[in-house]
Amino acid sequence: MHSSHYCARRVLLHWLSAVIILWALVSGFYVAYYPVSAATEHWVGSLNVSLTTLFIPLFAWRLWLFVGALQTREPTPSVIHRLALAVHASIYLVIGVVLVTGVLMMKSAISVFGLFQLPQPLDDPALIDWANAAHVVSCAVLSLLIVLHLCAVAWHEFSGRRVVRRMSFARQPDAPVQRSPR
Repeated sequence: MHSSHYCARRVLLHWLSAVIILWALVSGFYVAYYPVSAATEHWVGSLNVSLTTLFIPLFAWRLWLFVGALQTREPTPSVIHRLALAVHASIYLVIGVVLVTGVLMMKSAISVFGLFQLPQPLDDPALIDWANAAHVVSCAVLSLLIVLHLCAVAWHEFSGRRVVRRMSFARQPDAPVQRSPR
């Protein structure tokens, strides 16, 4: 049984990522497939563009931490560990595709909470349409990977492997208390 605890920065980035990604997916699919007012669609779209644009550097940091952690793993992990690694790597890959296609599909400058703007990256309507289609597909794939991830978390929890506790700020019972010098 694996008993390591994730560092606070990885826990924070995980839960911040989860909130932003889940919000963007659920609200994006909601306004795309359910009748909402134009004002609601605009508000959700603007919020999602701003949130996910600010999320890009956080995702890059999280990806860097993930790749760094790979270098410290055991050289020949079990089949289950390799499968978990493959699913996590797929999640990171698809998040990257979602973020890149989300930027490329913009039909105007990208406004981030009205504080600053980034230029529209593409001006060819065919490329923008391609990015939009790729974005929709990658969001659907990401949704399926998240469901798979949540099922794996539930399976681990019910099997007695406390992965949620490991991915929390709660101190492990066997972890030594570190006191700061006065």
